Amino acid sequence: MKKYLFVFTLIILSASFSFGQSTQEQEIKKLSMDKWQWMADKDIAKLTPLFHPQAKFVHMSGTWTTARELEIIETGSIWYKKADVKDTAIEIVGNTAIVWNRITLTAEVRGSDVVTEFTVTEVYQKDGAAWKMLALTFSSVRDTHQLEK
Repeated sequence: MKKYLFVFTLIILSASFSFGQSTQEQEIKKLSMDKWQWMADKDIAKLTPLFHPQAKFVHMSGTWTTARELEIIETGSIWYKKADVKDTAIEIVGNTAIVWNRITLTAEVRGSDVVTEFTVTEVYQKDGAAWKMLALTFSSVRDTHQLEK
């Protein structure tokens, strides 16, 4: 009987651990999707607490800091109109989450609309109860590029 109770306890603990990971992945995926909408809406009030003050943002035209990224979004010098997310892969290691999104980005850059295929890498770190973005990197890819999961 003790053997069955032990096995049952292990199964319950394993299920709880798996559910916890799934919940964290769901939380970070929702945060990533919300971020795209906040960027489209130029919602600096929601983006400011998400972006870690020391975060780096890598674009096709350069790399810059959180302050510069927020300024770019607020002024609309790059207006992230719509990120059509095709696929997402997430890995959580300790208090760090890495998100890869395959997107088709429609953006207004220097007054012209451009549509570009990207794989975007996002790195988040858990800071207390909140996730903070440490890095956002746009990698231009072919539309046939796939995320390996």
